[in-house]
Amino acid sequence: RADFPVGLPHDGPMRRTPAILLALALAGCSGVSSTTGPSPDVTSSAPSASPSRTGSESPSPSQPARVPELSVEVVASGLVHPWDVGFLPDKTMLVTERPGRLVLVSSTRTTPVDADLGDVFAQGEGGLLGMVLHPDFATSRRFTACLDHAEGGVPVDIRLVTFALSTDGSSATRVKDLLTGLPISTGRHSGCRLAIAPDGALIVGTGDTAQASVPQDLTSLGGKTLRLDLETGRPFPGNPFGTAVDRTQRYVYTYGHRNVQGLAVRPNGQLFSVEHGTSVDDEVNLLAPGANFGYDPSAGGTRSGYPENSPMTDRRRFPDAVEAVWSSGDPTEATSGADFLVGEEWGALDGSLAVAALKGSKLIVLTLDASGQVTSVMKPASLDGTHGRLRAARLGPDGALYLTTSNGEDDELLRVTPE
Repeated sequence: RADFPVGLPHDGPMRRTPAILLALALAGCSGVSSTTGPSPDVTSSAPSASPSRTGSESPSPSQPARVPELSVEVVASGLVHPWDVGFLPDKTMLVTERPGRLVLVSSTRTTPVDADLGDVFAQGEGGLLGMVLHPDFATSRRFTACLDHAEGGVPVDIRLVTFALSTDGSSATRVKDLLTGLPISTGRHSGCRLAIAPDGALIVGTGDTAQASVPQDLTSLGGKTLRLDLETGRPFPGNPFGTAVDRTQRYVYTYGHRNVQGLAVRPNGQLFSVEHGTSVDDEVNLLAPGANFGYDPSAGGTRSGYPENSPMTDRRRFPDAVEAVWSSGDPTEATSGADFLVGEEWGALDGSLAVAALKGSKLIVLTLDASGQVTSVMKPASLDGTHGRLRAARLGPDGALYLTTSNGEDDELLRVTPE
């Protein structure tokens, strides 16, 4: 469209933020040294445990891995709430912007993608949100995005829509509505992050739309992670509630979530969700089929409204509820996108989970053991308050971590590499 409102392209060379060394010596990748104590950039939740190595082989005990410096480059600027990033075969990147826009980013410029997105309900936290490229994108040119959908300006639902990007990247056409009927409100707690599991299933993290009964309601798609077929939109075979009488319930993979903002697939196949807490306790959760993560602000229908002091994991009501592998406590960070750092170049951070934070305006790096439990927490100074609110986190095919900012104006796409 001629009036497509995007920011000015970033035509010059990429800008480099001075790298700052994480002053942490890891003895055999075992967390924070008990003799020197943590540096100001690092805190440790379990210094005695050893993080899992899911990328390269573990280093020799006599040669502990080095925590690398992190270099931060601005790939593109002039964006507006960029929500997600997909990596195209020609090394360009497709980016969703929450107001209802798609842009194509190269190393030299940002250009709009003409697409039918007039139905996007961009209000509050809602709009054009998470996205994944299909595994066969090189031939099909298809990708699926999550959006708040309105008709005549009235919000109807949150839905997954499959698009096809033109060969030249100038336009995208709608192919089909893959899944409709996710609950919607005024935009609050819309979710919605997408990821592809190793078995090819599409995993969808959703928000509860600030409706108190939704997280525990198995007939609602809100406050859940869903598992479905990327091509047909049907529940994926083997889902934990796949034989339920209610057809909606067949999509549910896990439940009892508040507002899932991030999904990450570990190289060993483990699935993790990242979600916003209430007044306390943002969470990172290790997902398991049929698991209840224990959020229920309605307290079984005994509380009215949407109480903000409800526990994120209510073990009194749900003794079998799964505890988070990490929680922020107080204050919250407003955790968002996440991905795993993989490759020898990441040194001691190889295999760690990188989590973007909005309110906290930082990157949080979690080291994990083989079972998925968090052993230490690091907050690199080079990404702590330096670029504002961080939204998306995606590991690129070049091994770099790509982040987006969500400050509302002149937002950026960042490329983070170890040195």
